[in-house]
Amino acid sequence: MRKSLAVFLSGVALTIAASTALAGEQVLEFKLIVKPIDVKVTEAANVEGQTVMSGKFFGVTVFKDGRIGVKEFVHSADSLKGSGPYYGYSTYTFEDGSITARYTGAVKDGRSNGEYTILSGTGAYANATGTGTIESAPNPFKGVNLLNIKLVVRTPGT
Repeated sequence: MRKSLAVFLSGVALTIAASTALAGEQVLEFKLIVKPIDVKVTEAANVEGQTVMSGKFFGVTVFKDGRIGVKEFVHSADSLKGSGPYYGYSTYTFEDGSITARYTGAVKDGRSNGEYTILSGTGAYANATGTGTIESAPNPFKGVNLLNIKLVVRTPGT
């Protein structure tokens, strides 16, 4: 009886140690290049420069070390002459898993700033939570947006 209890407790300790080793906090920082795929912009009646926009977008992530990923998302914005709030839902897919997040932010004076709330993940990011930031980056390209993204990803056990 004692021997089987010791074996059982050793197994429990090993399981806890293994799950703790996988848990943690990881900071992901990368550039995001975004292109609209299917967007509808509606002008508000009797309010000059007021638009409401919603649509699907696609993006590519590039890390400093050369790793890449993709982002598919839906986005909505309420803009007056190019400035105003926005929000949406993103799924980032990387080689080791995916992260789904909600974001909110605003465009002011041509610059975008926002925040992420991580809702879930798969693979290495299974059951992830966390936060993040969105910030405009200098952009030499037309027809796409270039952003700096930082995600602070917490996996269970932290």
